Amino acid sequence: MIQIMVAKKIIAICQSGGEFETDEDGFLSYKGGDAHAMEIDDKMKYRNFKKEVAEMFNFNVGTMCIKYFLPSNKKTLITISNEKDLKNMIKFHGDSDTAEIFVMTEEVAPDVSNMPGSRSSRTTLSEAGVPVDAPSNVVNDAPPDVVNDASPDVVNDASPDVISDTNQPGLLIDANFDIVADTNQVGTDIDLAAEMVTPISVAHSFYEKQAKAAHQWQNTITNVGQRFNGVHEFREALRKYAIAHQFSFRYKKNDSHRVTVKCKVEGCPWRIHASRLSTTQLICIKKMNPTHTCEGSVIKNGYQATRSWIASIIKEKLKVFPNYKPKDIVHDIKEEYGIQLNYFQAWRGKEIAKEQIQGSYKEAYSMLPVFCEKIMETNPGSLATFTTKDDSSFHRLFISFHASLYGFEHGCRPLLFLDSTIVRSKYQGTLLAATAADGDDGVFPVAFAVVDTESDENWRWFLVQFRNALTTCRAVTSVSDGESIPKDSLSTGRCITIVADREKGLRESIAEIFPNGEAYHVYCLRYLSEQLIRDLKGPSSHEVKRLLVEDLYSTAYAPRPDGFHRCIENIKNISTEAYNWIMQSEPEHWANAYLPAARYNHMTSNFGELFYSWVSDAHELPITQMVDAIRGKIMELIHTRRNESNQWHKRLTPSMEEKFEQESNKVRPLQVLLSPGNKFEVCGDSIEIVDVDQNDCSCKGWQITGLPCCHAIAVITCVHRSPYDYCSRYFTADLYRLTYSQSINPVPNVDWPGKKNISRDAVTVTPPPTRRPPGRPSTKKNGLQDSSKRQLQCSRCKGTGHNKSTCKDLMLEN
Repeated sequence: MIQIMVAKKIIAICQSGGEFETDEDGFLSYKGGDAHAMEIDDKMKYRNFKKEVAEMFNFNVGTMCIKYFLPSNKKTLITISNEKDLKNMIKFHGDSDTAEIFVMTEEVAPDVSNMPGSRSSRTTLSEAGVPVDAPSNVVNDAPPDVVNDASPDVVNDASPDVISDTNQPGLLIDANFDIVADTNQVGTDIDLAAEMVTPISVAHSFYEKQAKAAHQWQNTITNVGQRFNGVHEFREALRKYAIAHQFSFRYKKNDSHRVTVKCKVEGCPWRIHASRLSTTQLICIKKMNPTHTCEGSVIKNGYQATRSWIASIIKEKLKVFPNYKPKDIVHDIKEEYGIQLNYFQAWRGKEIAKEQIQGSYKEAYSMLPVFCEKIMETNPGSLATFTTKDDSSFHRLFISFHASLYGFEHGCRPLLFLDSTIVRSKYQGTLLAATAADGDDGVFPVAFAVVDTESDENWRWFLVQFRNALTTCRAVTSVSDGESIPKDSLSTGRCITIVADREKGLRESIAEIFPNGEAYHVYCLRYLSEQLIRDLKGPSSHEVKRLLVEDLYSTAYAPRPDGFHRCIENIKNISTEAYNWIMQSEPEHWANAYLPAARYNHMTSNFGELFYSWVSDAHELPITQMVDAIRGKIMELIHTRRNESNQWHKRLTPSMEEKFEQESNKVRPLQVLLSPGNKFEVCGDSIEIVDVDQNDCSCKGWQITGLPCCHAIAVITCVHRSPYDYCSRYFTADLYRLTYSQSINPVPNVDWPGKKNISRDAVTVTPPPTRRPPGRPSTKKNGLQDSSKRQLQCSRCKGTGHNKSTCKDLMLEN
């Protein structure tokens, strides 16, 4: 037993000398033996751990193996054979109180060659013809990161596994629905191993190297009369039994109601016949000869493994460790069972296991109509809608929860950030996100959409849905508060400042969808600087580009026109072309000095980074589960921040309280000249005019940030008022709590495997035609790009993107 202690200590109770017993359901229990306890922690080295365990039982370190069960799985033993395995064991049981560890050695292992149905260590397994429960689209998909220098075995392995439970009993059908053989012909010897599955080589010293992971399967087949729930369960038991006893077999009959197998070695009498019990789905062993006479024979084909077998082996571990890599699967299968897989087979097995755990990607799209209905049913006031193309393939999906819309409307500044990121799922796509800034300058998710591609049309559709969602939210809130619903509830709202790229058709769409001053488009400074660098013609050094970007940011942050012009003159001295470009880029949409809307000094739209991290964690899931994973993240975020804010005791949020104190510390050297009116003169490094009634200071810091500047604080204090009364209400702790006051309710799992509750009248949705491109997916993070990143520059022609050795000018001269 392992019990995780408070101080990161683990009490490992190691057991040895007992025996495993298998119940009717295939669960293992350990009986008898001795037990010793030891204390370890996560800093302990595997080498020291194994040495100490060996000393406990007086075992040879070289012949000893250590195993454990995964949480909630008493059927599969996992081997601890290296440093990584030891760390994984501790991590896998982070949420559990106990785990079982078992110590075994080669010396005390049972001699399987003397057991009924066993073979010597030199014989091999033929596992051909065992059905695959995976959908054909998984079987036929090529892995995104298969190695290019794969052996011929990799290519040959692409042959489909056999599916024998079809509508035509007695026919063997492959994954492409082609008839392979007619098994109704009694006595026909069908060697499916040769026809359907490519052999996988294994070292001759398998028995010596193999850990005893397969020993638990020695009794999956026992005697005549043994019953199974169906042919699939019986074939699975056959597979495990053959692996445990190290022999190969071939099918004589193999259909939906009867299975007959014999040893592959000619003349060996081992044979089993099982068939369905009448009026039931149960499969019963009717005849069985458990004796082998082929001991010591050599079968040159070597070990074979189907993708479904690999999936069944790694399925439980994949649930606990979703990032289980194919190369680790290859290593673990070799260590556990002595079977050498290639990368392609491991990837295929993982894909099948993922679909068995998560459900089908294709079925997830078909569940979208019901899924959207359930979201709006369980979260009133939310909007979940989708569109399809003419061929019924997926086009767009928009989601915005009422809790997010309510928090944005009642607690956040009227400031919205739009951005996008690529979804690296099986069918690709793009995620469009709308986020806001809460009172503590934290990211607050408002709405998101999954679209087939980022385009002007899709952005326009997203904005239309967002406006509709706001209208619905305001209507629902008005009804719940007993207010009358205005004719156009959005027109009664506040002007929203939308920070986004000026490209992608957003400029035209925002003006069209939010007319009459309902929204004002502010350009994201990051995208603006990137476009400036792209549009500059002629060679420019890295230093010049860096200075241009720095001066552009200084120009944008300048609070007054005089500061704007000083910064723009610096740009003009560096590049007249850049100066002209900036002056034509509509500064009234990005410069503080001329911006008519409240931006609160947020110059970029990088608030979407939170969505990017969520999508990167869930992009491998089917679309409905990916959306539900994002919903869970938003729900958790709201719950966590609500609880944190309940512990605050100050009037402002922590970050705003800190900024307010920093401004207050600048007040002491300032002198205030009192006047009978509402305007006051403040003398310091400069002379500023403060109008308390208009919340205005000539330095413009008060208007831009929403917090009183040091000049305003000095005046407010002199007139014996509280500066807190002049802070923006959006920065108060009360309004922050209002932002996170609503909750997101769970959505029923309508898209889990086996859920077939789609009505005939429901809209048909099929996966988009786009597919994941070949090659290993990029691990680079989407999002911000550094415009000032150093570029390669040629020392000869001063051009960028190449060096002197690859300069075209030099090549032309030569």
